[in-house]
Amino acid sequence: MNRRRTGKLRWTGVVLILLWSLVPIYWAIKTSIQTEADARQPDSYLPTRPTLDNYSKLLSGSGDVADQIHRSSVNIVIECGAATIVTVLLATLAAYAFARMRFRGRNIFFYAVLATMAFPAYTTLIPLYRIMSEFGLVNTYSGIVLVYVSGFLPLATWVLHNYFASLPASIEEAGLVDGAGRLQVLWHLLLPLARPGIISTALITFLFAWGQFLFPLVLSSDLSTQPLTVVIASLQGRHVVPSTLLNAAGVLAIIVPACLALAFNRYIVSGLLAGSTK
Repeated sequence: MNRRRTGKLRWTGVVLILLWSLVPIYWAIKTSIQTEADARQPDSYLPTRPTLDNYSKLLSGSGDVADQIHRSSVNIVIECGAATIVTVLLATLAAYAFARMRFRGRNIFFYAVLATMAFPAYTTLIPLYRIMSEFGLVNTYSGIVLVYVSGFLPLATWVLHNYFASLPASIEEAGLVDGAGRLQVLWHLLLPLARPGIISTALITFLFAWGQFLFPLVLSSDLSTQPLTVVIASLQGRHVVPSTLLNAAGVLAIIVPACLALAFNRYIVSGLLAGSTK
């Protein structure tokens, strides 16, 4: 009897969490495929006369608001993609060095890198802005990408360190005995085995970068570099934007990370669990 009651409570909790999470997303999708007049109808829980006009306007960039969203969509893809590539490249080299190589102060350096994750992001916002301003990197792709890399590199290094540490040392030793160098061993032997961890790190970095708001809000004050997340929030204060168009922009902003998470879920799980057991 207690087991049956526990099961009912568990499923009730799951249903409530799903409703809490999915109802706002459903409402945004419903509103985005309606006209403004239909969306304002009371008690409209199902889309009436669905249309894709809002999405076509955004994707074609027709109109002032649509042009801003179209431009910011390009910005966020460039910034997140570049940050992911640079972060994964640097994290791979750093994680391999910390996991496999022996040098003085290795543990001190490694734990110092991990310790940076304990600092709240907002504590570094003003210093980073002053540094970016000093080097003329405000309102540039390079400045935003560098800030993203500095923020995500410790986590990426930790994830890949765990994965490299879980690989058998005999593989690397065999390559070194055969005369291969460190980089050759890393490229030809370890990277193919660490592919799930690398994919996991790339996905985590991309998703975290996609959801950034505070740093790009401060470091990019014009449309030339502002990502989609910042532009959608700023439209509500600067323009009278139809709710249907704004919801369509919101759906476009979440559809990319949602598809990535669903498509590569197994890589994320396997990568995060790497190193937990040997």
